[in-house]
Amino acid sequence: MLRNALSALALALVIAVPASAQTADDIIAKNLDAKGGIARQKAVQSVRMTGKMTLGPGIEAPIVLEMKRPKSMRIDISFQGMTITQAYDGTTAWMLNPMSGRTDPEPMPSEAVKLIEEQADMDGPLMDYKAKGSTVELLGKEKAEGTDCYKLKVTLKNGDVRTFYIDTETYLDVKLESKTMLRGSEQVSDTIVGDYKEVGGMMMAHSIDSGQPGAAGRQKMTVEKIELNVPIEDARFTMPVKK
Repeated sequence: MLRNALSALALALVIAVPASAQTADDIIAKNLDAKGGIARQKAVQSVRMTGKMTLGPGIEAPIVLEMKRPKSMRIDISFQGMTITQAYDGTTAWMLNPMSGRTDPEPMPSEAVKLIEEQADMDGPLMDYKAKGSTVELLGKEKAEGTDCYKLKVTLKNGDVRTFYIDTETYLDVKLESKTMLRGSEQVSDTIVGDYKEVGGMMMAHSIDSGQPGAAGRQKMTVEKIELNVPIEDARFTMPVKK
């Protein structure tokens, strides 16, 4: 009789105590697992994405984005018979824009360097965030693009803030809000991602829409093909010597 009473009390306590609330680290772990897992993501040494960039109503341009570890990135956009290039080799960020009348590559402004350096991190801000000197805070749940999301605030080592909205069901990214200090003032932008498809055992977004919230002139990249671990020469990311 006493044993039955104790068992009933224990069961009642189990039912009464709610499941442990998820922490920011729990959500990050599930987010990385949903994307394919840490090991699979870190095994990718290079990426090439090809697609189209929507620059305005009815205006599209072919785009190629290449990335290579540890921190190299290059973007080529072809428009009106010319190619605009932005690149970073891990040290120097540079650009070539013949549409401006300049035919030689030139270094990017200093304020743009920290942005492209962050973008060149193939693992993103969430993976190994502590080792990168960032902090993460779970701000609860909030809808983004009509989807119930966990809201994670990431404060980078340099003080800039990235707020991730992560689907509560799939644990995939839905939206990223960015607050960045440039030239002494805070710049706000957001990136909406979607159309996830499996590539090499990983879930990767094929739709990337970015710009200032509520502003016109947003840019949307529609990815048509993603290649993993393709050979890319380091010279692709190095600023050419002026002729």
